Amino acid sequence: MKLIRIGSPGSEEPGIIDSNGNWRSVAAFGEDYNERFFESEGIERLKTWLDKNLDNCPIIDKSTRMGPSIARPSKLICIGLNYAEHARESGMDLPKEPVIFFKATSAICGPYDDIVIPKNSQKTDWEVELAVVIGKKASYVSMDKAMDYVAGYVLHNDYSEREFQIEKGGQWVKGKSCDTFAPIGPYMATKDEIEDPHNLNLWLKLNGEMVQNSSTADFIFNIPTVVSYLSQFMSLLPGDVISTGTPKGVGLGFNPPKYLKPGDEVELGIEKLGISKQKVVAYK
Repeated sequence: MKLIRIGSPGSEEPGIIDSNGNWRSVAAFGEDYNERFFESEGIERLKTWLDKNLDNCPIIDKSTRMGPSIARPSKLICIGLNYAEHARESGMDLPKEPVIFFKATSAICGPYDDIVIPKNSQKTDWEVELAVVIGKKASYVSMDKAMDYVAGYVLHNDYSEREFQIEKGGQWVKGKSCDTFAPIGPYMATKDEIEDPHNLNLWLKLNGEMVQNSSTADFIFNIPTVVSYLSQFMSLLPGDVISTGTPKGVGLGFNPPKYLKPGDEVELGIEKLGISKQKVVAYK
């Protein structure tokens, strides 16, 4: 099942993409895709409801704005340097344990919303990533049980301001959390839609030029490792998002580095998880 949310920012309604590619509202189901939905087996309940009600779900015009695929989660956790080639292009040693940082959930936006270069920014960068959505509370989970806690997967662009992140000292969160820095979507694919999340092509184009093109097979730490590891330090709540890192080809890795400017267009995708696109605009 492919879960979508449609409508103006802050007023999105839940929907699905049906087998014919139609966008359909499931507002009549009465629940958004939030923590309560996931913790109460919402995916299975929605499937059962759709068996009887799909034909009555209104088809939505595809010119309607698509919002982030899930409602704002309690946490957006990111794994840094999780692709071997990306760690090398960054000039860093391969990590011995997962590198963890957070993005503010206020950075989350829709997959086709504009990306706003922050005020005083000179080094805004792109990062295509596979994100994992947690389906039930996870605390001290073993690796062999970790995939039981995964609800699905979604495309994420982990935008980063490299000066804020690296040159201003402290933790990375300052360069990761600017408004619009976390486009999520176009849809969340439930776990059954993705046979092998560790063998997915992911790519990103800048103004039509392919700059990232890799596979999740290059993970240093796979999804069960990451979920289990994180759960040793914090409870993962239903609906939480874990972004699993980016492959080589980020702007920071170019010689000289290449950063975004107003008027640029970023297009990205992951096999079986769709494509998103953002236009770059200046802060006003």
